Amino acid sequence: MPRRRTRRRRREVRRVPRSDATLPEFDRGAVPEGLVTRRQLRDMGLSPGGNDGPVAILRCKWCGYRPQWACIHPTRGYLLRVDLAVPKRVPTLAQEWALDAAMAARQTCGDCKRRFYFCLSKKLGCCIECFDGTPVDPSSYFASSAPAAHRLAA
Repeated sequence: MPRRRTRRRRREVRRVPRSDATLPEFDRGAVPEGLVTRRQLRDMGLSPGGNDGPVAILRCKWCGYRPQWACIHPTRGYLLRVDLAVPKRVPTLAQEWALDAAMAARQTCGDCKRRFYFCLSKKLGCCIECFDGTPVDPSSYFASSAPAAHRLAA
């Protein structure tokens, strides 16, 4: 018996006039001094810190053709204040050891105990050489004489 085809409901277009938008919006290249995106904060070595949230919206490139409407696309960016940002926190040595141990568990083959520079497939459960005998490039894993428990990537 053939499947009944259901009719899709047309998506409603939510257009909001730019004057009714909750946050001020700026086009690319017209952002005032002191407002940056999260990525720009990261490049400056800062984190949002004291920012309570975005203070403005960076409009996407498609909305540049529709200046009267507010930008509702997922590609829009949020602008934060630089003066409220704080320096990034530096991880402690114990945190770095914990992260390296977690990555070692994902990068070490369970059969041959070699640690690779990339994460191994969870589906296979081992490296490709242990799975089907395909030779692995020696430059793709750590060639270390230390036991597997004491190998650090960093």
